[in-house]
Amino acid sequence: MKLELVIRPEAEGDIEDAYKWYESKRAGLGSDFLLCVEEGLSKILRSPEMYAVVHRNTRRFLIRRFPYGIFYLVDRGLIVVLAVFHAHRDPRTWQSRS
Repeated sequence: MKLELVIRPEAEGDIEDAYKWYESKRAGLGSDFLLCVEEGLSKILRSPEMYAVVHRNTRRFLIRRFPYGIFYLVDRGLIVVLAVFHAHRDPRTWQSRS
């Protein structure tokens, strides 16, 4: 069964904020970040159960090259992306989204 990917608005905001920050540091770095996020989402879609459960039913995919994780739930045929967070941020912030 093919699962549908849903990215919550808060997670989209996380991605946008990180993109802007990386792009402000070096032109093109934000685009590299987006490519790595897309790669991560693609891998999650292929094998959603492969990645570790880190809080309740929330799983985490660690993004290559950047210190970010994609936090998501698998629920009733959906993959719901809750957050895309920097590894050093307070985890209670994304945990409150689940």
